[in-house]
Amino acid sequence: MLKAEIGIFGGSGFYKLLDRSREIKIDTPYGQPSANFRLGKINNRSIAFLPRHGDHHQFPPHKIPYRANLWAMKKLGVEIIIAPSACGSLQTQIKPGDFVLCDQFVDRTYGREDTFYDQDKTAHISAAYPYCPNLRQIADQTCQTLKIKIHPQGTVVVINGPRFSTKAESRWYSNQGWEVINMTQYPEVILAKELEMCYLNIALITDYDAGLEGLQDIQPVTLNEVIRVFNQNNLRVKKLITSLIPKLPRRRVCACAKAMEGAFVN
Repeated sequence: MLKAEIGIFGGSGFYKLLDRSREIKIDTPYGQPSANFRLGKINNRSIAFLPRHGDHHQFPPHKIPYRANLWAMKKLGVEIIIAPSACGSLQTQIKPGDFVLCDQFVDRTYGREDTFYDQDKTAHISAAYPYCPNLRQIADQTCQTLKIKIHPQGTVVVINGPRFSTKAESRWYSNQGWEVINMTQYPEVILAKELEMCYLNIALITDYDAGLEGLQDIQPVTLNEVIRVFNQNNLRVKKLITSLIPKLPRRRVCACAKAMEGAFVN
């Protein structure tokens, strides 16, 4: 069985990372992952890459096999997940082209299988700090070195999709003070935590959400605009990932590695 220490999810418009790789299929108790994994190396670190929506974007956000994807990453030996994702901005100061390192989420999804512990065991994992603070700090410093406009923290509200928000919904989210809106961060981040993996989200801001329409000549979101800006961001996020990887710890000292301690009901 081939192994990897770092897992990377590709989001909308981000379907390839490794120049040289080996493609493998992994079976899981939760069905097939979104696609075959690509295994390779960056800066002499072993990498597993998976496009979360599939090779041809065949899985909409509410149909992504999140449990299979994360379980397969764990089976490969992955301890660190880097998860870029296309996101909308809920605040005017966070502009298309900016990056945000999310530190909190608000779950507005429904019907998604969001735990590995729903049969033989019951677990109540703490979600107070869902994102790895060590990875966020490393990513913040790396973005500053690369002169990428970065917001070092932010709350992402996760909607079910595949539709975008109404103006009323979007204004509600903005008025709560939340910064980012997305369709895939939940349950991906919490499943990674249940498997005691460190998880870093890099929110790639592609648009202003609908509730900001009319402010500073902002137009409502469209899919074409999302993809256009995301394609522009692809080179920058790949450069960021390549620069991040040699800085990632080989031995973890954060709390992520012990996330399930005390979570089980005896």
